[in-house]
Amino acid sequence: MHPVAEYAISALLLIGGAFTLVGAIGLARLPDFFSRLHGPTKATTLGVGAIMLSSVIYFSASGEGIGVSEILVTVFLFITAPVSANILAKAAMHIDVPPAEGTRGNPWDQ
Repeated sequence: MHPVAEYAISALLLIGGAFTLVGAIGLARLPDFFSRLHGPTKATTLGVGAIMLSSVIYFSASGEGIGVSEILVTVFLFITAPVSANILAKAAMHIDVPPAEGTRGNPWDQ
């Protein structure tokens, strides 16, 4: 395997792991439902996307061809994560889940 591919794979794995860790910490540390929804849907989506891209590069560089399944999983993740987060947030607003103390703005009261 070419050294440039190895460096790219290593960098993407580290970046993906860091984003996934930040998303998990945000899920555990943020105060309310709406804030906790933000961490996994933003940071973890980028983290898993970087990890999947490193998988595509690995299998392409090792001579097995471009992994169509990895690309499809990444596209599916990038499409479904924001949609599911939006649906969860709207459902929480519909049943009046309270935001954390000190949260500015209530767009659902307008």
